[in-house]
Amino acid sequence: FHDPKKYCVFNTRVYDEIFKIETRPNNFFSIPDYYLDMLNEIRKFSDKYDLTVRDVGKALFKKKCDESKSKTTRIKDICQAERPREKLERYGPDSLSNDELLALILRTGHQSENAIEMSKRLINEYGLDKLSDLALNELQEIKGIGVAKACQIIALFEFNKRHAISKREEKPIKCAKDVYEYALPLLSGKDKEHFMILHLDSKSRVIKDVIISIGILNASLVHPREVFKSAIKESANAIVLVHNHPSGDAKPSKVDEAVTNRLNETGKLLKIKVIDHVIIGKDSYYSFRESQKLI
Repeated sequence: FHDPKKYCVFNTRVYDEIFKIETRPNNFFSIPDYYLDMLNEIRKFSDKYDLTVRDVGKALFKKKCDESKSKTTRIKDICQAERPREKLERYGPDSLSNDELLALILRTGHQSENAIEMSKRLINEYGLDKLSDLALNELQEIKGIGVAKACQIIALFEFNKRHAISKREEKPIKCAKDVYEYALPLLSGKDKEHFMILHLDSKSRVIKDVIISIGILNASLVHPREVFKSAIKESANAIVLVHNHPSGDAKPSKVDEAVTNRLNETGKLLKIKVIDHVIIGKDSYYSFRESQKLI
């Protein structure tokens, strides 16, 4: 309030009385009659106490903020033994739920919910898989998520992905199941087909994985030139072809078979062996090698 005298009067004589004005959160502005009644009440107080409509409006806004905060259970109000950080210190990370783990990363909530409540809402609404795929701008569209929290969430999943990849890279690719376990975290949840190449060294360990194309698989998108250019660049001893089926059905199509045969023949000419072509489904995979369609 700009006038100190009015501020004093407002707090001592009007503050409690003005809070008796009924407000309807979230939707009263969408109801014209209700809005006009409320505006008339505000004007009455403005005239009675020589205050501006703006001052009275500020008080009502503060009232709604206070009401919102009063309904939120702060983490520090939770029993100390049940707080996420204290539980982790005492019992280890296995004792925490997914909500509590995410709350430790986010650290704070917002006006209407604490960090645990916010984390629970995010996981219930999106699930971990979908949440991990959301872009920065998509996360910021979620209630209570600003740029800082959006960056924290993206960093969390990216760190986890890199950790998983670093562990898999140490394991040699010996069969289609190894390919499936390697590629699943990278391709699961994708709503478009991703065609990926695994470059292997002489001990069948992954040197590097490269996405060649995104979209419906066809011969024009997956050209031998692009596939083997990266293999030659990485000095790969052999390669594995991998792509996902967003439908969840790992059964190969005629196009899948044609692309596989074309790349296999090119590999023979270049002396870079195509070990397998593995299609990733929802809970299964298909191996051209194990199905004896790649010789």
